[in-house]
Amino acid sequence: MDWLALTCRAAVLILLFLPFGAPDDRLVPGKPLSPGSTIVSDGGAFALGFFSPNNSTSTPAKLYLGIWYNDIPELTVVWVANRETPVINSSSSSPVLSLTNSSNLILSNGDGSGRVLWTTTNLSATPGPSTPAAVLLNTGNLVIRSSNGTTLWQSFDHHTDTYLPGMKLRVKYNTRDGRERLVSWKGPNDPSPGRFSYGIDPTTCLQMFLWDGAHPVFRTAPWTGYLVTSERRYQ
Repeated sequence: MDWLALTCRAAVLILLFLPFGAPDDRLVPGKPLSPGSTIVSDGGAFALGFFSPNNSTSTPAKLYLGIWYNDIPELTVVWVANRETPVINSSSSSPVLSLTNSSNLILSNGDGSGRVLWTTTNLSATPGPSTPAAVLLNTGNLVIRSSNGTTLWQSFDHHTDTYLPGMKLRVKYNTRDGRERLVSWKGPNDPSPGRFSYGIDPTTCLQMFLWDGAHPVFRTAPWTGYLVTSERRYQ
């Protein structure tokens, strides 16, 4: 057997044993994401897809679009897109996440009505032909990038209940805008916003607060440009 034939046969065997349908780390226009499919970050740490909270007893199941740790057996969600608008997965309606040519992610209920349950509001897209991509990074950050690699939107700027390395909680001190907060789930099986929140109170001297509703239960010492180590608890 000559070397050419041997090489061709080896190549065929390799192709046969390659995992078909291996998870990708991105969405592009024309390639939607449906229940049962996931996008996995390049390093395998995180996955994006549809999930139903653990022990959920609702029938039919309520589905949420979220990001979770891919290498932990127990479902551990770190970000949820449609916290207040779960979708119902049934034989007549199956949700779809798609990326538009205008660089926006759109979650629709898939029943033909065109109802949008969640969407990004990206106004930074460059006019004209482009090929955007929504990429799940190995940090757990879902980013929409333009064809030249510019980040147009990222999930790290839209917090839910989990703070991951690389995230930032910002405050517009000149306008007293401190709406960037982490907000707890309402319950173990309900990702909708709950009672507790954590963030910066812009009415004080740059302090981190933990609130129960509108009632503060914990705060750090004022930030002075250095590491803050002291804290105060409320009764």
